[in-house]
Amino acid sequence: MQRLTEYFRGIGREMKKVSWPKRKELTSYTVIVISTVIFMALFFTVIDLGISELIRFVTSL
Repeated sequence: MQRLTEYFRGIGREMKKVSWPKRKELTSYTVIVISTVIFMALFFTVIDLGISELIRFVTSL
């Protein structure tokens, strides 16, 4: 039990050392991540549709 208590105290000490982002930074990072995810989803959707059409065209010959 002593080791478990010391483990959680160590976690608390380490969490105080963490440099947490400010609200403005966090908002900026969130917008970047969401826009990147949307862009990648659209990109792969277009690529998938293009490949699907190409396969349909080749198989219909």
